[in-house]
Amino acid sequence: MLPALAGADIIYGMGMLELGVTFSFAQLLIDAEIASMIRRTLKGIRVDEETLAVEVIKTVGAGKNYLSQSHTLRFMKQEQSRTKLIDRRMRDGWLKKGGKDMAERARNKALEILGTHKPAPLDPAVLSRLREIVLAAESE
Repeated sequence: MLPALAGADIIYGMGMLELGVTFSFAQLLIDAEIASMIRRTLKGIRVDEETLAVEVIKTVGAGKNYLSQSHTLRFMKQEQSRTKLIDRRMRDGWLKKGGKDMAERARNKALEILGTHKPAPLDPAVLSRLREIVLAAESE
């Protein structure tokens, strides 16, 4: 987060373990989730008449329940980071869903992706150019 706040726009080492000696697909997914949350934070929070919701505050009143308001729900969906690997349920709900920790969910998702992903084929012109580069390198 600190490098991003300082203006860095490159993240190095995603998925790497042991100073880059080892690579983990599960760690890559965890790192991607963290990067997504950082990007959301850098986007900032919009502050205007609509987001301040002064009319909602006047209607509901101080110390009352804002979570049931449609305005709150609409903006909460935009403002709260949406993660796929972090489980924000209460412990009982988490246990009922299997009690898997983030590392376990990341590993399962990585195995699913590796088993089902079908990459789009490279454009023939790109493939031809890559072959030329490899052949040139081999001839050196």
